[in-house]
Order: sequence, then structure tokens, then C-alpha cells
Amino acid sequence: MRFFVVGIFFLLAACGPTTPKKTAGPAMLTPEVMVAQVRAVGSQGNDLTVAPLRDPQVEDLRHAATQAETRKDIASAQSSIDQALKISVMDPDLLQWQAELFLLKKDWVQAESFALSSYNKGPKLGALCRRNWKTLSFARQARKDASGAMVADQQISKCTVVPPPRY
Repeated sequence: MRFFVVGIFFLLAACGPTTPKKTAGPAMLTPEVMVAQVRAVGSQGNDLTVAPLRDPQVEDLRHAATQAETRKDIASAQSSIDQALKISVMDPDLLQWQAELFLLKKDWVQAESFALSSYNKGPKLGALCRRNWKTLSFARQARKDASGAMVADQQISKCTVVPPPRY
């Protein structure tokens, strides 16, 4: 009889409530996908872009950075952008590019810092503005700052100005 009672006890214990399994949050994107999305959000829209004349030496460094990034040599790309920033100090396009390279390196703090610098020095409208805020969103998500990432995502729509209707 005692074995019967012990057996029923074990059966009842097995039927008790189970602890729910923890589900993982949304999957983190790879840095390459993040940068692709940052650049894609920049190309959305019909923005009027005014491109200043660039120093030929800066253009050569930009070209070298592009080639290095294509080879996935992020350190060389960053070195070229750093040199370009010494010539064209505080260029918002170069600052944003540096932020994107820091995303590729998973250096979220530096990515956020360079994107903010680019935003502060940039036009606050258009493609560059959207890229700034998307970079900030990804950097904040990666640092587990969900509210900061949400704020950054909300700012993206404010970067596009709808032109007035023409008659």
C-alpha cells in the first residue's frame, strides 16, 4: 500500500505546473545586414541632394576605403576615412561612413558616437539624416537600449520632407 501511495505522489508531481521556457527575443541582425539596411534607408525617397566639390585627395581616400570595405578589410577602410577626415574635418558623410564601419566591427558605442556627430554636422534632412538615425537605432538595439532604438526609428520619418503640391 505504501508503494501505491508513493507511486501516486510521483504521478501527481509529474502532472504539476511546468515552468515556461524562456523565449529568446528578436534575433540580432548581422553587422553586414545592419549596414545594408542603413544604406538602403538612405536611398529611399526623392531627396534633393547638394553635393559640394570634394578635394581630389579626399576622393582618392574615399575610393581606397570603398575598395578596402569590398575586400572586408575594415581596418584599412577606417584608416582611409580617418585620413580623409583630417583633410575634410567633420565632413558629415565621412563621419556617417565611419559609423557604419564601426557597426561592422560591432563597436556599438563608437557607431553611435560617429552617427550623432554626423547628424549634428549634417543637414538633418534627407538620405544622410535617415542613415544617421538607422545607425543609431541599430547601435542602441545592440546595446539593449530598446527605448532609445525606438526613438531613433521614429526620427527616420522626420528626415523626409514632402514637397508642396504643384499646380
